[in-house]
Amino acid sequence: MRSPFFLPMPVLMPVLAAAFLALAACAPLPASGPVPAVPQANPVIPSPALSPSQAAQNFVSVVNRMEPAIEAECLQRTRGVNCDYQIVVDDRPGQAPNAFQTLDEAGRPIVAFNLPLIAEVRNVDELAFVMGHEAAHHIAGHIPRQQQTATTGAILLGGLAAAYGYDEATVRSAQNIGAGIAGRAYAKNYELEADQLGTVIAWDAGFDPERGALFFTRLPDPGDRFLGTHPPNAARLDIVRATVAELRKGRPL
Repeated sequence: MRSPFFLPMPVLMPVLAAAFLALAACAPLPASGPVPAVPQANPVIPSPALSPSQAAQNFVSVVNRMEPAIEAECLQRTRGVNCDYQIVVDDRPGQAPNAFQTLDEAGRPIVAFNLPLIAEVRNVDELAFVMGHEAAHHIAGHIPRQQQTATTGAILLGGLAAAYGYDEATVRSAQNIGAGIAGRAYAKNYELEADQLGTVIAWDAGFDPERGALFFTRLPDPGDRFLGTHPPNAARLDIVRATVAELRKGRPL
């Protein structure tokens, strides 16, 4: 069993670059200000913020329980995919709370948490849910799927610009726009797929995904924006609750 570690900056930078080009990060929490509440069927009083030492202990504990469940789910659901997960801590200063998943140069999946996010989560269930969500993106193949759709969009829009006789700079701009639009086309679906599979993983590791998904109640609600990257928070809570209901019935997902 590997413990989480701090990724050195020379190694971290290409990983971060890949994350921004691919599926990358989930929405960071706001630095300050009120956050619209998400209606809940059974409102729960939020847990208080943790001390730094408790937050660190929780992180190590969750990694030790989640990593085997993540890798087992990956091996069960995929073929020919690297399931040797590396869970790391990004300790760069001055960041908003964030977690992301990406691949290193060898194709090894990396799930990274920065220190503000580790401090922000209020309990082990929230941390496990976020960890399962990020790991699920890799298991579901979201990075290659998004890259493929982005490439198709770049080819189509760039080819259209070239066919109309635009100059090279305009064609490149059209390719970038096409890649951006196509890359966002399935982003909301990918987030909901990761929420569902992340729920299964956290459940299998012995955590409470419904309690963990209350993390969303402290996120700004993106609403249902056209070409938005994240679905409404209410939709995410709904899919977690529906998934847990099926798991309680013993139905495989």
